[in-house]
Amino acid sequence: MRLDSIKRHLPSREQVLGNKYLRIFGEHLRDANLWHFNRRSVARATGIGLFCAYLPMPMEMIPAAFGAVLLRANLPLSLAWVWISNPVTWIPLYGPAYLLGTWLINEPAIPMDHLTLAVLRQQLLALWIGCLLVGALLGLAGFLTVHGLWRFRVTALRRSRRGRTGDADQKRV
Repeated sequence: MRLDSIKRHLPSREQVLGNKYLRIFGEHLRDANLWHFNRRSVARATGIGLFCAYLPMPMEMIPAAFGAVLLRANLPLSLAWVWISNPVTWIPLYGPAYLLGTWLINEPAIPMDHLTLAVLRQQLLALWIGCLLVGALLGLAGFLTVHGLWRFRVTALRRSRRGRTGDADQKRV
């Protein structure tokens, strides 16, 4: 997927600056580094967004924005990753994390076919422990994957350019 097609689907700078929930960040949102697309900012944004998507709380965009500002990650991408968590995906995302949390704290788990949002609210400790662990692992995996793929792509492009210039040099001789 090309970077241009990704940028097209992200919220614009004006949309983010106009979001009433993100106004608490004030002038920090105007930092140009939050809007750049480079290996570090995109990898950081992916890690932050995936971690925050697993926070079992409303408005995960606020901690994602805070993390992006603090770590100078791409802000729109951090916010976009958070949206993998939505009412349709809550049970598939939080269910396995809840089961992991119950296992970690040695608490009996509610069977998956009886798992509802109301049940998860009653099991907050197990839910939070599981979500924090899964979110941290997924965020780290996302960060490392993007960082590695970006580096691989740049290296491949450099090799390709060297190969083309090498061919042109040989033709001149």
